Amino acid sequence: MLAKRLIACLDVRDGRVVKGVNFLGLRNAGDPAKLADRYNREGIDELTVLDVTATIEGRGALLETIREVSRRIFIPLAVGGGIRTLDDAKAVIDAGADKVSLNSAALADPGLVTAVAGTYGSQAVIVAIDAKRGDAGFEVFARSGTTKAPREAVAWAREAADHGAGEILLTSIDRDGTRAGFDCELTAAVSQAVQIPVIASGGAGTPEHFADVFSAGCADAALAASIFHFSEHAVRDLKVFLSEHGVPMRLDW
Repeated sequence: MLAKRLIACLDVRDGRVVKGVNFLGLRNAGDPAKLADRYNREGIDELTVLDVTATIEGRGALLETIREVSRRIFIPLAVGGGIRTLDDAKAVIDAGADKVSLNSAALADPGLVTAVAGTYGSQAVIVAIDAKRGDAGFEVFARSGTTKAPREAVAWAREAADHGAGEILLTSIDRDGTRAGFDCELTAAVSQAVQIPVIASGGAGTPEHFADVFSAGCADAALAASIFHFSEHAVRDLKVFLSEHGVPMRLDW
């Protein structure tokens, strides 16, 4: 059985890491390069940097931030936000990213997923899906959760996989920042619909929440921000807890 992965997420705005609740009320959580260095030393499996306002502001990703982060780590780095073209993806990868995360641009043009996968391989392409419970199932939102997209999450995940995505980063807007636990129903629905890894995001608050999403939610990886940023749960302690509860983890420190 493949080891499950823990991923720390750095939501970046104006060069600083921020964190909010339900995508709102962002507060300062520190310097991205310093946090990246800390996570690298603590044993996190991967790091994701999301420029949370690049798409809304109509600009590219913060390349200097990506360079500073990539210099500090020796683990896979994924970057999202403001990647709208193949050239944008190239710039991010040249700056040090191993993977690119596509959200709004992929919704607008699924062919971008195919183009990036064709150039760098599917393993370098993540399609990020921000979903919220609604009358029509799990509704998809674009532009940092501000705009409802004409898609349903499970169907969009299947389409993204067909276009060449190597992973799905699935965020529950309802659970984001609440620390009430991952949305295991949403995660399981998507995980069972696609043959590519699904990263669960939104709602992490306790070690038990991670155990739940790896079992009931069928996730391949779990991404979190607040509980790591504010040192409420050490990465190593969390990995030991999960391992002791039957979740295969990489323990190589």
